Amino acid sequence: MLKAALSQINPVVGDLAGNGVRIKAAIARAKSLGADVAVFCELSLCGYPPEDLLLKGHFVANNLKHLHTLAKSARGIAAVVGFVDRDSQGLIYNAAAVLSNGKVAGVYHKHELPNYGVFDEKRYFSPGKNSGIFTIKGTKVGINICEDIWVDGAAYKTQVRNGAKLLINISSSPYEEGKLKVRQALLLKRAKEIRRPIIYVNCVGGQDELVFDGASLAYDANGKVLARAKQFSEDCILVDLGQKPGALAPVLDRSAEVYQALVLGTRDYLHKNGFTKVALGLSGGIDSALVAVIAVDALGKENVTAVSMPSQFNVKATRDDARIMAENLGITFHEISIENALSALMKALGPYFKGTTPNIAEENIQARIRGNILMAFSNKFGWLVLTTGNKSEMATGYCTLYGDMSGGFAPLKDILKTRVYDLCRWYNTQAGKDIIPQSIIERPPSAELRPGQTDEGSLGAYADLDRVLAQYIEGHKAPSVIADKALPLAYVQKTVRLVDINEYKRRQAPPGVKISPRAFGKDWRLPITNKYRE
Repeated sequence: MLKAALSQINPVVGDLAGNGVRIKAAIARAKSLGADVAVFCELSLCGYPPEDLLLKGHFVANNLKHLHTLAKSARGIAAVVGFVDRDSQGLIYNAAAVLSNGKVAGVYHKHELPNYGVFDEKRYFSPGKNSGIFTIKGTKVGINICEDIWVDGAAYKTQVRNGAKLLINISSSPYEEGKLKVRQALLLKRAKEIRRPIIYVNCVGGQDELVFDGASLAYDANGKVLARAKQFSEDCILVDLGQKPGALAPVLDRSAEVYQALVLGTRDYLHKNGFTKVALGLSGGIDSALVAVIAVDALGKENVTAVSMPSQFNVKATRDDARIMAENLGITFHEISIENALSALMKALGPYFKGTTPNIAEENIQARIRGNILMAFSNKFGWLVLTTGNKSEMATGYCTLYGDMSGGFAPLKDILKTRVYDLCRWYNTQAGKDIIPQSIIERPPSAELRPGQTDEGSLGAYADLDRVLAQYIEGHKAPSVIADKALPLAYVQKTVRLVDINEYKRRQAPPGVKISPRAFGKDWRLPITNKYRE
C-alpha cells in the first residue's frame, strides 16, 4: 500500500499562481516525508467555489496552463490536484488530475454534481463518465471527488468493482456545526461497505461566507481511523496505509469548533481581500463584546479599534463596560459622543417633523450617525468595519439599515442571540477569567435608543424567539407546527411575519460566517416581494 500525504491547504479563489505555489511547496513537503502521493482538496488549483469565474473562458484556460506548469513539480512523487477541465466541445468539468513524472498522467471528472444548499454545480459543470482508476506506484487507486462518495452506489462502487485497492476522495466540504461527525460516520460506513482504505482530503479556510474546516481523514478497510488532520488550519499528515497510522489531531468540542470557524472566517475574509485592520462599534453590549474577542483572535489586538458612541440614552454602566472590555483586550478605544450630531440633525429635520410623535425615525437616526462615524474611520484609514448584529436580529429586522448594519463583514450573522451568550461564557471559561465582564453577560440586552428600551420587550424572550427562528429558518416548519403550549400560535405567527417582511434588509446586509445548516446568504433565497402567509 501507498504512503500518502494528506496535504490540507488554504487556497484563495482565483489565485491560480498563488495556489500553484502553495501546492508546489506542499508537494515538496510530502516528498521530504517519504510520501508516494500528495493529495490535495477539490478545485485546489483555482479555489472553491469559483462560481461565475467559470463562465470566463480565459479563467478556465489559465487554470489549465497553471496545471501543466505545476505538473513539472511532480517528480519522484505523484500528486492528486483539483482543477477545472474542459473538453473539445467546450464543456467544463470539476476534475482531479494525477500528476506524475513531470506531466499530467490522468484526469477524472466528477460524476455527482450537488445542486442544493450552497452548492450550484449544475450551473457550471457537466457530469463526468470516466472510471477514475489510476495506478500509482503499482497500486490501483480509485480517485473521486466530494459528492461522488456521498451518493450511495455512485462512482466509488464502480471503482472498487474495477479493481481499486484504495479510494482517494478530494473534497471541499463547507463547515456547519456538527459536520465532522457526519463526515466521519459516512467514511466509516463506506470503508466497511467496500472493504478498502479511504483517503479523504478536505479544504481549509474562509471564502466569503463559507468556512472549510479541514479535518482530512484516512480510514483502513475495517473502518478504523488512521489519520486526522487539524480542524481550521493547514496541515500535512503522512499515513502509511501498509504499516502504521498517521497523526490523529484532537476533535474540538462544539463551542470551540464554532468559535474557531468564526475566527478563521473573519481572518480569511479580511486577509484575502487585502485588509489588515478593523473597526467596530463597542457599545458595552453582548454582541459587540463577542465580535471584539473574535477580531482580536483573528487579527491581533494591535489591528483592532473599538469606538464607543454614546447618546443621552446610553447608561453609565454600558459606557463603562465598553471601556473595560477594550482595556481587557488591549485594543485601541475611542469614545465619541453623538449628541452634537444628533442635535444638528434634529434641528434640520425639526420643521418637517413638527407636530409628530417621536418614534423609530428618531431612534434610527442615532444608529445611522454611528454607522457614519465607523465608515468615516474605514474611509480615512482603510480599515474594514465589522458589524455586530446576530442572526436573531437579522431574522426579525431588529437592526437599522445604514446604521448598525453598516460595514463590510458580519461575524455573528449566523449566530442566534442565545448562542452569543453561550459563546461568551465559554470564552471566559477558556480564558480563565472574565475578559467579557459579567455585567455585560447579565444585563438585559438593549439597543439603548430610547429610555427603558429592552430587546425582549420588543421581541419576547430570546429563548422563545430563537426556538421559533431555528424551526422556521433551518427546519422550514410552518407556524402551526411550531406552536405549542409554551409558544402560542399568535406569537409564532408574529415572529414568522417579521422574518418574511424583513428580507429586503437582509439582502443589503454584509456577508458573514455560515455556521448553521441554513444561513442567510447563499442557501437562503426568500423572495423580497412575497405575499405568502401560512
